[in-house]
Amino acid sequence: MADSNFTPASGAAVGTNCFKEAVCVNAGRVYDSCSAKDCLEDLRVFFTDAGQSVVENAQSIKCRTVEVLNVFMDVEAIPFNKGFYSVDMTFYFLITLDVYAGSLTPPAAVQGVATFCKKVILYGSEGSVKTFSSDAAIDPNCGDCTGSADTPTAKVQVVNPILLSCRLCDCPASPLDTATIPACILRRLGGDSIAANASRFIYVSIGMFSIVQLQRDVQMMIPVYDFCLPDKECTAGSCGSTEDPCELFRRIKFPVNEFFPPRLAELDCEESLS
Repeated sequence: MADSNFTPASGAAVGTNCFKEAVCVNAGRVYDSCSAKDCLEDLRVFFTDAGQSVVENAQSIKCRTVEVLNVFMDVEAIPFNKGFYSVDMTFYFLITLDVYAGSLTPPAAVQGVATFCKKVILYGSEGSVKTFSSDAAIDPNCGDCTGSADTPTAKVQVVNPILLSCRLCDCPASPLDTATIPACILRRLGGDSIAANASRFIYVSIGMFSIVQLQRDVQMMIPVYDFCLPDKECTAGSCGSTEDPCELFRRIKFPVNEFFPPRLAELDCEESLS
């Protein structure tokens, strides 16, 4: 879509009620969405054999960071509820910890994976077409040459999770506390399997904010005012640039907030104005 920051071409129609033409574009329309604030308590952290051997000798632990590595999603139609779909999601969190084997030894950095499964039901409308695209690499010798079914696409947006707590214990919270970790996730841990035998366990609690959407590719008619033309020239930044580097530096605003962090009252004021 056209950016609001553009310079109209010479002779182009300008004004909210004067557009040049109406064009049809293909875009993803969101049919339904929901937001969630989840407190994920006592998720077990799984390690490879190398990581588990360090945890076995731990005297204490300290969690550093948590990030979402990937989210696996599956969208299925709900019987007897036309247009509604269930979105099954499996979140994979990468947990980085400092493991202390003693008070006089430096900590060892260890990474593990925690998982969380979630299901939501959203409206994705109905369709009975199959989509074919020239962008897809099609093998003429393949047996199944059908296009993709007309199922809505699920999209999940997640901000950086908050690590609320972590604990080390000598017994599992549940005897069925296991997980299947995909190979692509295990490669981030530097292994190919999860440690089978463990006598010490680490559990974490995570706060997570997410938005789940169901969207479909649809054709929409939009007004076009003109092509987007940049309103400024590109600034040379290569090694051979003849522009004065001090002049470039003078254009940078002084980072006042870096020296004087804003107070809570100032942040509240900015949020109320936005």
